[in-house]
Amino acid sequence: MSSPRIQLRAESPHEASTIERVTAAAFLDAPHTSHAEQFIVNALRNAGQLTVSRVAVDGEVVVGHVAVSPVKISGEKGRWYGLGPVSVLPAYQRRGIGSALVMEALLVLSTTGAAGCVVLGDPGFYERFGFSANDTLRLPGVPPEYFLAVAFDDQIPKGTVSYHEAFEARS
Repeated sequence: MSSPRIQLRAESPHEASTIERVTAAAFLDAPHTSHAEQFIVNALRNAGQLTVSRVAVDGEVVVGHVAVSPVKISGEKGRWYGLGPVSVLPAYQRRGIGSALVMEALLVLSTTGAAGCVVLGDPGFYERFGFSANDTLRLPGVPPEYFLAVAFDDQIPKGTVSYHEAFEARS
């Protein structure tokens, strides 16, 4: 990370609206998005489904956020999680903050008994963290090369992944 002032920590209860603004700004000009990421994070929080919620701060200013929530594989709850959204304010992008947030989230998951994590995203970005496309896990309606998984116990399950209904939030 280029700025020594950037720190990562758990979100504080009073930061929900700040995280909403950061997330909206981060995805404002992004392609391949419904621009609902801020609503998804809020819906996950309201449903008690934010397993990991970390912020990147520059001094006292929140400049990034990562969310992790449980997923089901072929309808079964387990120890697998979905990474995302990962948000960094545009003025702070391309400084390694998003990478640091992803690494932090994976570290938390791997040290708290998770079996693995999935992400829908750019393979060129996520493969550096150990994610890879796998033909045994599917997310309906998504090209398989963009749906990636990393196992913490070297065992990737077989099945169809579903995210929490909060991912349908649009407001």
